[in-house]
This record gives sequence, C-alpha cells and structure tokens, in this order.
Amino acid sequence: RVFRCCPFTESCKNLQAKETCTKTTTMFALRTAFSKPLQSLCSRTLSRQMGSFVEGVEFDTIAREWRCKWSADDDKKSLAEAQKALNEILPTLKAVQGVKRIDRIVCGGSLDFKIVTSVPAGDKFNAWKEKNFAPEDEFLFKLKSIDGISAVETQTYTIMPM
Repeated sequence: RVFRCCPFTESCKNLQAKETCTKTTTMFALRTAFSKPLQSLCSRTLSRQMGSFVEGVEFDTIAREWRCKWSADDDKKSLAEAQKALNEILPTLKAVQGVKRIDRIVCGGSLDFKIVTSVPAGDKFNAWKEKNFAPEDEFLFKLKSIDGISAVETQTYTIMPM
C-alpha cells in the first residue's frame, strides 16, 4: 500500500479515510519531531507491502523461526552452547537486508530455544527466502551438533503488532 500524506494540506491518496491519514501522519510526526525537521514530513511518501489472508487479517511482516529443545542436564550446557552458536551467526543474521527485529525466546518450563527474525513482507522477505534464509543452514547444523539439543525445526509465519 502506498500513500502520500501531508499534515499541513491534509491531502490523501489511496486511503479509505482522511482521518486515518491524519492520525497516522500525526503519530509519525510526533515520533520523528526531535530527529528531523517537521517540514520535511510534508509530502513524504510512505510505503509498505501488505498481505491479507482474509478481510481484517492483514500483515506487513513475515517472521522466520528457528527452534529447538534444550536439556537441563549438565547444568543446562546445551542451552549455553545454543546461545554460543547464535552469537556466532548473529552478525550475519543482522546483516540480512530489511531485518526489522531479531528476538530470542527461551522457556525454562518447556525447554524451548527460539530465534525469530522479522522482515518486511514482499521483496525483502522473498530475497531472503531465495537465499535459503541464510545463515539458517549453518545455524541449524550447529544446533544439531550440540549434545542435549533435540527437535530442531523451522517455521515461517506472519507477525503483526495489535
């Protein structure tokens, strides 16, 4: 979806309601007011690629999850080794074009270790997918070689803040 908003002239294109445009532009202006001159926001083009499963279930971000189970044995050595493996590939993962965020999730009850990398839907995600989600293969290989690590899996899904 591409739209052009100007908080000073209230001109809107490709939006359902000018109220949405005004609210979005105002929030954007407030967030950036201290880092950029306010007049530079006038006629700024904002774009994002949106997907939809059904009406009302839209998304603009796709996440790739790498997950495994770790063992509490040997003072949680497998968890420590999984973190070391992540630290080794993290610079490469952060360098993936378009990465919005990388989250590590650890559950002490279920013994889950998960890495979730979020990228914009569309061209950025497709480019990463074409590269087989590098450095995925390297990371999964490292995880599988750690004693106490099991159920190494991947999943792709959409993710949106609500």
